[in-house]
Amino acid sequence: MKPAPEDRIPLDDLLVFHRLARSLTSSFDLDTILRTILDHMERFIEAEMWTLLMLDEERQELYYAIAAGSEENSLRDLRVKVGEGVAGWVVEHGETLIVPEAENDPRVQKEGASEVRRLRSVIAMPLRGRKGVQGVIEILNPRSGQMTDYTIAFLHILADHAAIAIENARDVARIQQLTITDDTSGLYNVRHLYDILNRELELCHGAGQPLSLAFLDLDRFKLVNDLHGHLVGSELLARTGQRLRELSRKQDLCFRYGGDEFVILMPDTTADEALTHAGHLHSELLATRFHLKEGLQLTVSASVGVATAPKDAATIHAIIGMADDRMYKVKTSGRGKVCSM
Repeated sequence: MKPAPEDRIPLDDLLVFHRLARSLTSSFDLDTILRTILDHMERFIEAEMWTLLMLDEERQELYYAIAAGSEENSLRDLRVKVGEGVAGWVVEHGETLIVPEAENDPRVQKEGASEVRRLRSVIAMPLRGRKGVQGVIEILNPRSGQMTDYTIAFLHILADHAAIAIENARDVARIQQLTITDDTSGLYNVRHLYDILNRELELCHGAGQPLSLAFLDLDRFKLVNDLHGHLVGSELLARTGQRLRELSRKQDLCFRYGGDEFVILMPDTTADEALTHAGHLHSELLATRFHLKEGLQLTVSASVGVATAPKDAATIHAIIGMADDRMYKVKTSGRGKVCSM
């Protein structure tokens, strides 16, 4: 049975679906996808504000990933716990919430962002993928007459498209992360080091900014494997990598080079600054007591070589080689120090 003419989807709305599907499948970049979703929401329904919240599964909180409209900037640092407020309710129940009159609704009163906006009405829809709810789309204070059955059905279809695209983008990001991550330490691997170092050296040459690199080799690490076994050795490597990341600055990148060797890449860092930071990192690492299984406590020492581009070297292999040579200089003169020349 054919639908009556008045029940058919208007051509303009079909074109919206078509454009949305093409846009969402043309990129796996999450930021691009989120902006695309919000752009289409803005075009389809008139409202004072549109927000898209993403779920932080570890903390069980929602954060405002993107927003458009009034008070947009006020939402940047706000968090909404699962179960609280409109968005939290939607995630907890996995259902769409439509509140035509928000004044007396307790869920709106607990909304995490209520301090920065006056809600009269709200439409909140879950972004539900194969693995559960990924986030929530909120449409705040839609224009009168916008909450029709047709509009809600249309938004549900948009939300379903959006959820699939977001989940696909996250899956691609996880796969990409696995290809650049060392399994044992959780740090970046040597392949990624070469990619990043190539990019940073280009910036170094183009902008004239220094780039420093510290090459660390753990001292007598073979004894750990010989005395306690390779499982303990692998755990100690993982804990050492984690500690190096904790001790490094925000702009620095940590890599496992191979075996018991690590590299700290320090962008926009002079030779003197790199030596100071490497010395601090080395002393703090030496002072760290790692608590392992069955009450075992171990410490690690490292020999460290530091090199800086363009002062010491100008190419990938040259700067790594220079730092490596200086590390071996420490190894042959007593171990457990930092060398930069």
